[in-house]
Amino acid sequence: MKYIIIDSSEIPSVDFNLVLNTNSDLLYYNLDKTQAVLKYEGDQPSFLSGKTEHSHEEILTILSGPEWTSDEIF
Repeated sequence: MKYIIIDSSEIPSVDFNLVLNTNSDLLYYNLDKTQAVLKYEGDQPSFLSGKTEHSHEEILTILSGPEWTSDEIF
């Protein structure tokens, strides 16, 4: 599986038939909702051309960062 981070403003242009995420409600967003993670298998969909691909290990490291994870306890 491959992962790409996109800006939330790009979500309307996502072809959900070409990625493993089924809709925008099921995307993983950063804390301020300005970015989201898409995942796919195989070749990079053309609408993601030029975006940086991340492996599973790489995306886990990114998602454990302060922009994606809060230390606050509710």
